[in-house]
Amino acid sequence: MGRTLIIAEAGVNHNGSIKTAKELIKKASEAGADYVKFQTFLADKLVSKEAEKAAYQSKNTDNDESDSQYQMLKKLELSYNDHYELVDYCNDHNIKFLSTAFDLDSIDFLMKLGLDFYKIPSGEITNRPYLEKVADLGLPVILSTGMSNMQEVEDAVKVLVDGGITKEKITVLHCNTEYPTPLKDVNLRAMNTIKEKLGVEIGYSDHTLGIIVPVSAVSLGAKVIEKHFTLDKNMEGPDHKASLDPEELKEMVNKIREVETLLGSDLKAPSPSEKKNIAIARKSIHISKNLNQGHTLEFNDLIMKRPGDGISPMKIDEVLGKKIKRNLASDYKLSFSDLEND
Repeated sequence: MGRTLIIAEAGVNHNGSIKTAKELIKKASEAGADYVKFQTFLADKLVSKEAEKAAYQSKNTDNDESDSQYQMLKKLELSYNDHYELVDYCNDHNIKFLSTAFDLDSIDFLMKLGLDFYKIPSGEITNRPYLEKVADLGLPVILSTGMSNMQEVEDAVKVLVDGGITKEKITVLHCNTEYPTPLKDVNLRAMNTIKEKLGVEIGYSDHTLGIIVPVSAVSLGAKVIEKHFTLDKNMEGPDHKASLDPEELKEMVNKIREVETLLGSDLKAPSPSEKKNIAIARKSIHISKNLNQGHTLEFNDLIMKRPGDGISPMKIDEVLGKKIKRNLASDYKLSFSDLEND
C-alpha cells in the first residue's frame, strides 16, 4: 500500500487573520501533514445575502451577531494577496499549499498558484458549471461527496470524465457534512462501494470528533484523508469545535503512518521477524515408541511433536507403509533417510 495523502484542513479557522493562517500552516507542518488546505471564495459570489446559517454554524458562532451566512463568510475571506503570502509561507515550512474554491472566479485565481491537483468541496457536487470548469483545467481531481447519494456521485464523476479527466486522475472522498458527524452516520463501508461502482481511488473527508474514523478509513483503503484542525477549539467560528487541535492532528498523522506500516502488501508469506519461529512452533513426524529395523510404519507408531524442522505432518502419507532401515527409539525425529525405498 502506498503512502496516504493527508490534508490538514485549515479552512476558515484562521478567522480572517493572516497571522492565524500562518500559525495554522506551521502547526500542520509540524504535525507531518502533506498539505494544508484553505478555502477561497468571494462571499458576494458564494451566497445570497438572505441565506441562513446552517444549524451548526449558528451554534458555533453564538457570540457573532451576524444573522446570515453572507455576513459570517464576508469576515472569513482571504484576499488574493493573502493567498500569495500563504503559499510562500508554506514553501518556507516544507508543506504544500492547497485551497478549495467556492465560486468560478476563485477557480481561475487558484490556477495562478500552481496547485498539484484540484479539490472539489461537497457543496459543489451538483454544480454542473463548476464541475465542467474544473474538468477543463486538466488537473487531477479530489471530489468530496458529503450529502450525496450514489447517483449524484456517479453524475458528478461523469461530468468530470466527459470533460476529459480520466478516472485514474479522480479520487472520490466519502464524507458526511455534519459538524461534528455522529459516529452512527459515518458509514465507512460506503467508501468502498464508491470504489467498486466507479473504479476510482477513494478517501475520506472527516468531520467526526477525534481520530478513530480517519485512521479506520485508512485501514479500509482510503488513499486520501482530509481533516479539519484549529489552533484552539474554543475560538469563535463555525468549524473550530469539530476540528482537531495541533496535538491531535499530530497524533492522527502518526497513527495513519503506523496503519500504513501494518497493512503491508497483498502477499501472504512469513515475515522476516517470524521466520525464526517456524521450526520452534510447528511440528515434525516423530516416533512414538521403540521400533525395530524393518518395521512397517503405521499411524500409531508416529506422533507429531516440535520442533518443525523434520518431516512435515502434511507429508504423513509419504511415511505410512514404509519400512525403517534401522532400530528407532521413542521420541526420535524421523527423516526420509530412515526409510527404505520401495
